[in-house]
Amino acid sequence: MRTTLTLDDDVEALLKRVLSRRKASLKAVVNEALRQGLRRMHTPPQRGTRYRTPSVDTGRPLLPNVDDVAEVLAIAEGERHK
Repeated sequence: MRTTLTLDDDVEALLKRVLSRRKASLKAVVNEALRQGLRRMHTPPQRGTRYRTPSVDTGRPLLPNVDDVAEVLAIAEGERHK
């Protein structure tokens, strides 16, 4: 297939770097890049292994209830925390 492509500046710069390193033709490099890119786009992404946060026993709580923040501050810092 023959076609005309308009490349973005960053793609052009990357293409020039690859061309100078590989000493290959423009056609060969573009075909290889498209082949690899299209394969990645076509296949679903691989699922990584799930990370599980390890549990840690922090011991018995020092306060029976920490739902009321003002009460916890009053106990921890005294009544002058306000």
